[in-house]
Amino acid sequence: MRNGRKPTIKQKIRLGQAGLAPENWLVVRQKPDGELIILHKRTNMIRVVPSLGQ
Repeated sequence: MRNGRKPTIKQKIRLGQAGLAPENWLVVRQKPDGELIILHKRTNMIRVVPSLGQ
């Protein structure tokens, strides 16, 4: 299992814009282009949130 970190305020806003509940997700990695790789707390499902600029 990957270890994630709690999202920052800006990351929580981005998760909300993507239609996800920020309290259920952990951030595994944020790429330099702004793409977020996130991990669900309970199901361990990994998703990718694309950057806002694309």
